Order: sequence, then C-alpha cells, then structure tokens
Amino acid sequence: MLGSVAEAQDVVQDAWLRWQCADVSEVRNVPAFLNRIVTRLCLDAMKSARLKRETYIGSWLPDPLPEPDDDFRADNLTVTLMLALERLSPLERAAFLLHDVFGTPMDEIAATLDRDVAAVRQLASRARRNVQSDKPRYPIARDDGERIAMAFLNATRTGDVETLRAILAEGVRIVSDGGGKVLAFPNAIIGLDKALRLYSGLFRKYGDVESIVRQIWIDGLPGYVSVYNGTLQTTSFEIEDGRIAAIYKVRNPDKLAHMPAHVGTIQ
Repeated sequence: MLGSVAEAQDVVQDAWLRWQCADVSEVRNVPAFLNRIVTRLCLDAMKSARLKRETYIGSWLPDPLPEPDDDFRADNLTVTLMLALERLSPLERAAFLLHDVFGTPMDEIAATLDRDVAAVRQLASRARRNVQSDKPRYPIARDDGERIAMAFLNATRTGDVETLRAILAEGVRIVSDGGGKVLAFPNAIIGLDKALRLYSGLFRKYGDVESIVRQIWIDGLPGYVSVYNGTLQTTSFEIEDGRIAAIYKVRNPDKLAHMPAHVGTIQ
C-alpha cells in the first residue's frame, strides 16, 4: 500500500496499539478486524505520502524489500507493478490489493472502505485495467533471473559493452532513486543506445568501483545489494523474453536503513 518500510512499520505498530485497546469479546472476525484497521491507517498515511512525492527530488522508487532465500514470493508485486499502483487513487489501490492480491471477499472490502459492494467492484475493476499492462506476463525462472543479473554486474564492472548489448532490451529503462541525498540519475534513461553510452562512460571514468554484498531477489525481481563508489545501493531487474527491460537502482540511504537486517553486516 505504501511503498515505504518505515511507514509500513509505523502502521503495524499503530494497528497493534489499537488492537490492544479493543474489546476483543466484541470482535467476531479477528483477521477482518485487523485488516480493516491496517487498511484505514494506510489510507491516512497515503494522504501525506502524496504530498511528499510532489516535492521528491529525482525519480521515486518504492523501498527495496529483499526476499529470504527460502520464501520466494508469488504475489507478483514487482517494482513495476508498485509504480503502476502509484497512478491509482488510494481507494482504487486498496480495492485492487485487497481483492486481486490478497483475495479478500468483496463484502469485507466494502465494509473496510465504507462503500457498497458495487462501488468496490468498480474501484477494483478500474484499478485492474490501469495496471494490467504492468503485470509480469511471464515470470522468469529463478536460475535464469540470477544468471542475467550476474551477467549484467560483471559486464558493467569490466566495461563489456557487447555483453550489455546482448542482455539489454532495445527499450530498456534505467531508474535511479537517490532522493537528492546521493548521486543518482535525475530522470529515467530510456533506450539501448543511451544505456550503453552510460555504462561505458561510467566505466571509463571510474573503472571497477562496485563490490557486491549479496545476490538477492528484491520486490519479486532478481537483483543484488552492492556498494558503488562507496555508496550502498540495490539493483533489481525486470526481465522479458530473456532480456533486461528495466533496471531499478535505489541509492537513497533513508530507503536502505533496513538492508543490514536482511543481508548482514555491510562493510
């Protein structure tokens, strides 16, 4: 709902406090009750989040959420889809996530959003149409995703333009989120030729200044955590037909504070 680990933690904590104050004997359906509290808190949080996004410096990406090696997610909530959710109204986003992702019954969603069932169906349907093109069509096999991610890392570290040409899609898109706090591309870089010029130029200027911390899946996409020229970052890849269609780099330190808890000590 929020795209922010810190904001999500605040919501969960607030929901827990409200649960502690509730008269449990009056609660007939505990999961539905908690679902309703969390969703409404998220809707409140999204109002202030939208104001922050309007003044955000550079490209905005959701906080990277690494996946444990033994807990491969199947909800298809990739970075691309979460960015598509940003185009929806808060109510549309809630209806879509609750129904299409978490399988919540329509009547329960209607009670949560304080709308009738017909209105909620319209919200979910409108949201579904708006994000359908951004849902992954063919989920990539785990081994293939990890192989392509490492091929990209090795190619950028060695200046291997021909390998990059082979693994990047013609319309590849590179999005970098520094939040105005560290160096990042202010706007998305789109197209194979621009991407090749970018990475060959970076290698000529800096050489091999990236060290990998850990290969990991991030928000449903293959990627890794690394240190580039002294700055911590995550990189994840949207892969279509065996080629990288989009590259998402999060460098904003505020969005990476939770990373050591997932990948261990970072030197």
